[in-house]
Order: sequence, then C-alpha cells, then structure tokens
Amino acid sequence: MTADDPVSRLDDDDYPAYTMGRAAEMLGTTQSFLRAIGEARLITPLRSPGGHRRYSRYQLRIAARARELVDQGTPIDAACRIVILEDQLQEAQRINAEHHRPTGPSGPPAV
Repeated sequence: MTADDPVSRLDDDDYPAYTMGRAAEMLGTTQSFLRAIGEARLITPLRSPGGHRRYSRYQLRIAARARELVDQGTPIDAACRIVILEDQLQEAQRINAEHHRPTGPSGPPAV
C-alpha cells in the first residue's frame, strides 16, 4: 500500500472522510451545531472540490467533547474555549513528559 492508496487513509485520523451530514449523524447533533463550532474556530473543516465541508475523525472527537459541554449547559463559545485549553494542556503535558524522560544510564556520573 502507498500513501495515495485509499485504504491507507482509513487509519489516518486527520483525513477528512466525513460529510457534514454524516458527521452530525455520528455525533447525534445538528449541522448547525457543526457550523457554530466552526464559526467559534474550534475546528476548521476542509472543503471538498465542490465546497462541501469534510471532517476528520480527530475533528469529530473535538466536536464530541464540545457537545458534551454544551449538553451540560455550557454556552457554545465557552465550551469551544474549554476544549481548546484542554487540548493545549494535553500537548504541554506531552512535551513536558518528553523533556523529563531519562536519556542515559541512571545514577550519578562515574568519577
């Protein structure tokens, strides 16, 4: 399989495989909700050659988290900001963990 093989795209979290209608159906929400979180700049769907919005699995996970918050009563703009901050925190924690990994043998250097 090559990178251009359609089958290899099935494993790609960032591949924009889902139409707006399918994404809304999968999330159990409306297309207007997806447009609203797009306007709030939580996610930016890619566009098909015909101009239709296309969503990746990663974007659907982000949208699902925003929907959870909205369902709990959080205003949509606040929900989007929370999800952005959670994503930034997770990335900072990942980077921090990388910097604190031991790189050599443990213990003090030999004298």
